[in-house]
Amino acid sequence: MRILKKTLLGAIATMAAITTPALSADSVKIGMITTLSGGGSALGRDIRDGFKLAVDMRGGMLGEKKVDLIISDDARKVGNAKQIANRMLKRDKVDIMTGIVWSNLALAVVPTVTKAGKFYLSPNAGPSKLAGKGCHKNYFNVAWQNDNLHEAAGQYVNDKAHRNVYIMAPNYPAGKDALAGFKRFYKGKIAGEVYTKLGQVDYAAELANLRATKPDAVYFFLPGGMGINFVKQYAQAGLTKTTPLFGPAFSFDEGILKAVGDTAIGVFNTSQWNKDIKNAANVDFVANFKKTYGRFPSLYASQGFDTALLIDSAIRAVDGDMSKQDDFRKALKAAKFQSVRGPFKFGPNHHPIQDIYVREVYKDGDNITNRIVGKVFTNHGDVYAADCKM
Repeated sequence: MRILKKTLLGAIATMAAITTPALSADSVKIGMITTLSGGGSALGRDIRDGFKLAVDMRGGMLGEKKVDLIISDDARKVGNAKQIANRMLKRDKVDIMTGIVWSNLALAVVPTVTKAGKFYLSPNAGPSKLAGKGCHKNYFNVAWQNDNLHEAAGQYVNDKAHRNVYIMAPNYPAGKDALAGFKRFYKGKIAGEVYTKLGQVDYAAELANLRATKPDAVYFFLPGGMGINFVKQYAQAGLTKTTPLFGPAFSFDEGILKAVGDTAIGVFNTSQWNKDIKNAANVDFVANFKKTYGRFPSLYASQGFDTALLIDSAIRAVDGDMSKQDDFRKALKAAKFQSVRGPFKFGPNHHPIQDIYVREVYKDGDNITNRIVGKVFTNHGDVYAADCKM
């Protein structure tokens, strides 16, 4: 029975990893740990699909080097992510790791990867600890530092003269970074500051408390299914008619808008990317993503795609020789690739300096989607770079 159990577990572990193409000595091995099941799985799938699209568009290569992409599902659990990372480092001997959606998982995995002398490129999570005192020469964030989009939202809400705002986010590192970022640029009164359980589905208590405080606006960060439930319940409570709702792109991305429908029309949110950005790289990306997957790309897909493009540029710079770590790191830092978001460069802590926009949710035919209506920040970095010593 024990032998059978071990055999089954081994088979399951093998099935959990998706490898493209077959392993080869003449290849770059990239380990992707992301969320493909359970809460938030849509985010992980989009990151995976964006990354794979970039590889597929280059004939299964990055920088003229065959890619062995090993993908494994963390199911949004810290223990899973840590075990997978150790397996990829010790058994698979990957050169690069990427893919993590959630900041608590990133904090558990990234130090292990960098301590092992490998590179980690984040296509999403950007916790303040890793941007500041916990920065590392082999850690790069290709998305944003967690606070960034929330800082832009704080500025935008402030500019719109809202002076008594209720703010809300999940109780985990990115949630705390989110509200810290919002408050950094919002100068009015905080009617209430609430941290909910990560993965929460019922917001009746929070909505009752919100109504009682009588704010003149609400700002929330609830990605994935959490955002879907909150927006639906907010509308059902009749609050959309009385209290404007604001959020970052994570609260109003393509997946959430598809689920909530007309309820979100007219809401403003902040993002460093949207599918209507008119540069050649983005136009090509949006068209190819839609053709390949039958849906429009999300913010998360754009970040996965850009992460692959950055790797492509750095591998080219070292002529495919991953043993040239110093040169590879220098090439990553140079970021000589055409980002789908437009202007992009790294700050001294290897986090982006980029433009951040405000988007409006609107109805385009039968599709509920976002359009850029203005720019909040130009060449915006993060406040934690000053604490980073590399």
